Amino acid sequence: MSPTIVNIAAYHFVPLDNLSERREVLRALTRELDLKGTILLTPEGINLFIAGSRHGVDALLEHLRSDAALTDLTVKESFSEEQPFERMLVKVKQEIITFGIDGIAPREYTSRKLPAQELRKWLAENRDVVLYDVRNDYEVKVGTFAGAVPAGIDHFRDFPAAVEKLPEEVKERPVVMFCTGGIRCEKAGPFMERAGFRDVYQLEGGILKYFEECGGDFYNGDCFVFDKRVALSPQLEESATTQCYACLQPVLPEEQLSPLYNPPHSCPHCYRTPEQRMQELCARRDQEIAAACNPLPGATPYDNIRPISIPLRLDRRPLGEALQELFSHIPLEDWEQVAKAGQLVHKGQPVTLDRVVRSGERYGRLFQAITEPEVNADIHVLHEDDALLVINKPAPLPIHPCGRFNRNSLEWILQQVYQPKKPRPAHRLDANTTGIVVLTQSRQWAARLQPQFQRGEVEKTYLARVQGHPTWDTTSCDAPIGRESQECGGRIVDPEGLTSLTEFKVLQRYVDGTTLIEARPRTGRTNQIRIHLWHLGLPICGDPLYLPGGQLGTEQTVNIQAPPLNLHAWKIAFAHPRDGQQVAFTAPPPDWAVNVPTNSPEEAGLG
Repeated sequence: MSPTIVNIAAYHFVPLDNLSERREVLRALTRELDLKGTILLTPEGINLFIAGSRHGVDALLEHLRSDAALTDLTVKESFSEEQPFERMLVKVKQEIITFGIDGIAPREYTSRKLPAQELRKWLAENRDVVLYDVRNDYEVKVGTFAGAVPAGIDHFRDFPAAVEKLPEEVKERPVVMFCTGGIRCEKAGPFMERAGFRDVYQLEGGILKYFEECGGDFYNGDCFVFDKRVALSPQLEESATTQCYACLQPVLPEEQLSPLYNPPHSCPHCYRTPEQRMQELCARRDQEIAAACNPLPGATPYDNIRPISIPLRLDRRPLGEALQELFSHIPLEDWEQVAKAGQLVHKGQPVTLDRVVRSGERYGRLFQAITEPEVNADIHVLHEDDALLVINKPAPLPIHPCGRFNRNSLEWILQQVYQPKKPRPAHRLDANTTGIVVLTQSRQWAARLQPQFQRGEVEKTYLARVQGHPTWDTTSCDAPIGRESQECGGRIVDPEGLTSLTEFKVLQRYVDGTTLIEARPRTGRTNQIRIHLWHLGLPICGDPLYLPGGQLGTEQTVNIQAPPLNLHAWKIAFAHPRDGQQVAFTAPPPDWAVNVPTNSPEEAGLG
């Protein structure tokens, strides 16, 4: 099948005016002639890449050359079996080719042009000449002249910096620069002369004109072009080089044989191992989370309604009585003040305490123009897939919205980043505790994962730095933990409490009187590790609630400036809810677990 599509490339540096009017005329004409490609109109001239029928191309050229400013427009021509362009664009810009250097005006002055036949003669005579390829690296890899020096750039605007790196001795030698069609050399040449290069030439018409007149003599490979053909051979025919859909890099025929070439997903240039892709995804998510937390979401005043649900046992009771039953620690007088201020609502409307409630109803306590305490939002994603999200949680940071914290909570922050998804925590972690938190991406995945936590099938390992040196190296604690919270919000050991078991192992005893301990909870009670170590006379450093001497503190979530609770959810392992395969994750130990004085230079083995 003989090629039927005519491809032309042309540029001309000449002052042009009335650019908007020219654009409208050319848009209408190219539409009428069924042409596709790009025409750039600028105050310094015209640049175009057009493809279509012979009649259409010739009619366009006739129109352009009828303008006195474009009479001398010269084109390079090639042929293809298919239309290489998707659409037709006629654009107005400031420069034909973006360079960013003032005082370079090719219509007023440009470097000497060396005809293609003359360059071939020079190369055949083995003349002392520096062939300088001013194209981008991804173009050079497709093909270039034998012995050519590449500029080593990713964009033409980087060309001035590349010239500065050339050896001084090159300034005294003949330099022949070249590009695809010659347009970049129109600006690159004068710049090199300004930089002190004494004998500068540009290949007239670029590589494509050389192919037209000289074929592939002294040239290795093909020439990259900016259309669907990707590259042309020295015979000006579409070559076997293709382009990666994912990264847009040209893919040579030999690269297409690589096992890393998987169109349209990847090629040898952009292929990433699963580990690399995960690292890049996590880094991107970290940036999104950081942006969502600057400023902290709870730092801006807002109105918040905390829900109050009416259980069956309080059906048909006055609202005031129901509130006293539900919140026995809050005096009725306080609720009276809340209701009087219109801050007790049902379906958005204020209600009074004598209202008779029905089971299943939801009321709300309105807090107006509130701001939340500051938290540590240095959240890092360790793993993400369609089912799971694994986070390294900082502290202090509550997981769930509660109490004084609503928007300044892990769950709320992640929902802003992952919306419309709502990642669901699969387990608990105290606001003051750092480390691994596993979340599921949907209710369906939660239904498959959470039973593993409930059945005790999840292997969890914590690090804790405690006050004191235990007399044992390994031990366990099975002290039952109370079912009810104390006035301060903490729990205590209670013979009638819930069965609990934690295994402990000493990792390092420090000269400052503290010890680094590995803790493995075999049950999942509230504050279990903290309570068991406290019960053993080894309270965790920085714990505001479980204090030395068996005392209970009065704080739950510590202030961000307070010393950190030295408890870290270090490792976790479970069966992936998708396929049942065992997976394991590790959160890097915090500073308090690695940067402390030791009795010896031995490491604690926390890598």
